[in-house]
Amino acid sequence: MTYDNITKAAFISRPNRFIAEVDIDGHRETVHVKNTGRCRELLIPGSEVYLTAPGTPGRKTTYDLVAVKKNTGILFNIDSQAPNKVVKEWLATQDYDRVVPEYTYGNSRIDFYMERAGERYLMEVKGCTLEIDGIGYFPDAPTERGVKHLRELVCSIKDGYKAMLAFVIQMDGVSEVRPNVKTHPEFGVAFEEAKAAGVEVLFLKCHVEPDTLEIVSI
Repeated sequence: MTYDNITKAAFISRPNRFIAEVDIDGHRETVHVKNTGRCRELLIPGSEVYLTAPGTPGRKTTYDLVAVKKNTGILFNIDSQAPNKVVKEWLATQDYDRVVPEYTYGNSRIDFYMERAGERYLMEVKGCTLEIDGIGYFPDAPTERGVKHLRELVCSIKDGYKAMLAFVIQMDGVSEVRPNVKTHPEFGVAFEEAKAAGVEVLFLKCHVEPDTLEIVSI
């Protein structure tokens, strides 16, 4: 997944979860943050950030903030739309006979439905942007929607689907994602129940550049 254009800036502040103030070559600019999570350990004053300008008519902001360099020197993609886009590209290389994004199952929209050799698959995708001591954690803010999706995946197994939960690790050097039970205990419970029921958990390791996100291995 590639961004058409990228601009380097310095993070100043985040007045709310939708916008940030940044410095672009001495000019203060309000930009859209493409992640409503907390990102507190990433978006700190002075952090090196990367912006893209979609050029959509009628926008209130010119730029989207899509990546940030942590004080450890590791670059994080924090675009919450990127995981589904990069997984769609990856699934196209995995020999499925059919791939359908945004598939309705039960009372949810599951990210992907796939078919291969007569088997039916459901995959829910979660982007991981929280790293502590080399381990990824999800979520970085409570997610009732995430809990609901896990429970839908458990139900789908009873209906004959093969169910998968795919974590897109939006940084280099991390190979495992654990439930962030400190932030959302209920997600941790649902995660363990899903694994026990047979939901396959995938850790999709990525390489991040300011203008790209690429799945490199499982």
